[in-house]
Amino acid sequence: MKKLFSVIAVMSTLFTSQHSFAQTKDIVDVAAGSPAHTTLVAAVKAAGLVETLKGKGPFTVFAPTNDAFAKLPAGTVESLLKPENKASLTSILTYHVVAGNLDSKAVAGAIKSGNGKAEVKTVNGATLVASLDNGKVKLTDGRGNSAYVTAVDLGGSNGVIHVIDAVLLPQ
Repeated sequence: MKKLFSVIAVMSTLFTSQHSFAQTKDIVDVAAGSPAHTTLVAAVKAAGLVETLKGKGPFTVFAPTNDAFAKLPAGTVESLLKPENKASLTSILTYHVVAGNLDSKAVAGAIKSGNGKAEVKTVNGATLVASLDNGKVKLTDGRGNSAYVTAVDLGGSNGVIHVIDAVLLPQ
C-alpha cells in the first residue's frame, strides 16, 4: 500500500509541476491537451458529450489512451464513431465517468474500506470494480475485462482524470 501511495504522490507531483494549467482548464481541455488521448477526445465529440463534460461537475474520468483504443478489435473505433452508433458510443464513454471527485486517495480509501474491492457506480448506471493488483489500481468492467490506472489525479477545474490502459465495456 505504501508503494501505491508513493507512486501516486510522484505522478501527481510530476503532472502538477509540468502542467500548472491543470486547475484552470476543465477535464475536456486537459484531455484535449494530451497527445495520448486524441481518440478519446474524438469519441467524446462524436458522442456529443463535450458540453456535458465541460459542465460544473465534479466528474471523475477514467481516460483510456490511444493505445487502449487500439487494443479493441479492428474497425471497432471507426464503427463507434459513426452517427448511427452514437448511443453505443455514449454508453461506453459514460461507463468511464463517475459523478463526483474521486481522487487517488479516495479510490485507495474505498478499496481499503471494502476489504480489497470497491464498487464504483458510473454515470451510465453500471458498476466498475476497483481493486489493487501488485500495487496498481485495477478496474474490472461488467464483462470481466480489466484496465490498470497508469496515471492519477490529473486535475481539472471540474474534476479529475485517471489514465487507464484499456477501454472498459458495460455488460
